[in-house]
Amino acid sequence: MTTRRRLNPGDRRDQLLDVGARLFAAKPYQDVLMEDVAERAGVSRALLYRYFPNKHALFAEIYRQASDRLLADTQIDPAGSLLEQLSAGLDIHFDYFAANSNTVLAANRVLAGDPVIQAIITDELAELRRRVLDATGLDGRSREVVSAALTSWLVFVRALCVEWLANGTFTRAELHAMSVGALRGTLGAVTDVGRLLDGTGGPPA
Repeated sequence: MTTRRRLNPGDRRDQLLDVGARLFAAKPYQDVLMEDVAERAGVSRALLYRYFPNKHALFAEIYRQASDRLLADTQIDPAGSLLEQLSAGLDIHFDYFAANSNTVLAANRVLAGDPVIQAIITDELAELRRRVLDATGLDGRSREVVSAALTSWLVFVRALCVEWLANGTFTRAELHAMSVGALRGTLGAVTDVGRLLDGTGGPPA
């Protein structure tokens, strides 16, 4: 067992989350045991359970933190090209998904029906959609149309990512191309809105 260190509660919690995140990234969800987390962290199982009552609670907090970090790393600058920023944001997400494939698959397959995990995913997608909508400057019916399209696109991209991670059906480059192409095709059908992606036009009147 790792040598135990005395930490304050906040630092101990952070340590347990860090150890858990590395284990969930390295192994399928069902293969991660709470006793493994305790051993890697150098604490007793009793102490681990004081912070997280079960594996689900530990995983949920790890996934929530990952979602928060991804959102922090994908802010949108209204002055830049929306398409370029969305493309860069996709790469940030793909980097995380590739490095933490077991974690992502656990959230989207093993725990697909879990209300806590799905609430985290739903909140993340809603925030991403809001940011893009705000960057377009749209309002009224145009905003509603784009909002519906973005909701469907975000779900589509996540489904593609799960397929990529689980089965390697296509390359990362193909995943990126399909994701961007789907967005351009969808919003390009609404001509004035499609121009916003490339920064070639302001919000439609």
